[in-house]
Amino acid sequence: MSMLLGTTITISSNHWMMAWTGLEINTLAIIPLISKSHHPRAIEAATKYFVAQAAASTLLLFSSTTNAWFTEQGDITQVTHPKSSLLLTTAVSIKLGLNPMNFWIPEVLPGSSMTTSLLLATVMKFPPPTLLVLTSQFLNPTLLTTMAIASAALGGWMGLNQTQIRKVLAFSSISHLGWMTAIILYNPKLTLLTFYLYCLMTSAIFLALNTTKITNLATMMTAWTKIPPLTATLMLTLLSLAGLPPLTGFLPKWLIIQELTKQEMTPVATAIALLSLLGLFFYLRLAYCATITLPPNSSNHMKQWQTNKPVHIPTTTLISLSISLLPLSPMIFTTT
Repeated sequence: MSMLLGTTITISSNHWMMAWTGLEINTLAIIPLISKSHHPRAIEAATKYFVAQAAASTLLLFSSTTNAWFTEQGDITQVTHPKSSLLLTTAVSIKLGLNPMNFWIPEVLPGSSMTTSLLLATVMKFPPPTLLVLTSQFLNPTLLTTMAIASAALGGWMGLNQTQIRKVLAFSSISHLGWMTAIILYNPKLTLLTFYLYCLMTSAIFLALNTTKITNLATMMTAWTKIPPLTATLMLTLLSLAGLPPLTGFLPKWLIIQELTKQEMTPVATAIALLSLLGLFFYLRLAYCATITLPPNSSNHMKQWQTNKPVHIPTTTLISLSISLLPLSPMIFTTT
């Protein structure tokens, strides 16, 4: 309830003080969920998350105060002072985990439960992009483009050698945020569309992983016997998150590259498209481990019996949407 309240306050506010209040409510609401297991990793993750979010909130408050001091404006859409704009970009970058402010995401997600990681990767990232969309006309385009390319590069490179699934999805989040940031100045609606589709696919993956109790590559290779249909669709959802056609994840990347080309930013579109190949590699590795590999013969592995645990309707619905939304792209074109 507190998370929904904080998100609603932030995205519906016109004044910086109310937006800051909503972000603080969000932060205070998620910390007990991170640390509820009382495991040392969970306490460490909650502490790191609190420090990072406190720093971001401080910079956001400083940015709004500076802008009010110089321009006598407290409206969110009137961040006209360049110093305030720079501080705002830094604060939102820490909130989202954009490179080079991404230090907390790969540490917090592996220390949290699967459900809490889902909330951190989706719901908690909804208010900051809204602030960026509202203030996009005052932001520095060179800074945002540089951060976008750096985030796509870091998310791809760092995800290559990870074995923990939640850490892989953390770097995937950084990479997708780079795609959203690259286009936010030129087509804010497309940024929100990309964010919605990213949340859709990530939610489907987290719910499937939570159902099959997969936490790393080793358990993923031996879990295919539990619920074979769910594991097969998990592979397709991972490939959709990688952006392969004809799956849903291809749509936002296609539209972003098209929009960047229209804006005569072909080098940026080329760079970010090439960097997405890094993410494609580790998504393919996860998909390969999920469905194609068998336990190695050199050591004994206990195969999992098929379980009668039901797959809930939200999981199946999200997976279906994550795979089959591309044919609806003409309707999405008309709305964006």
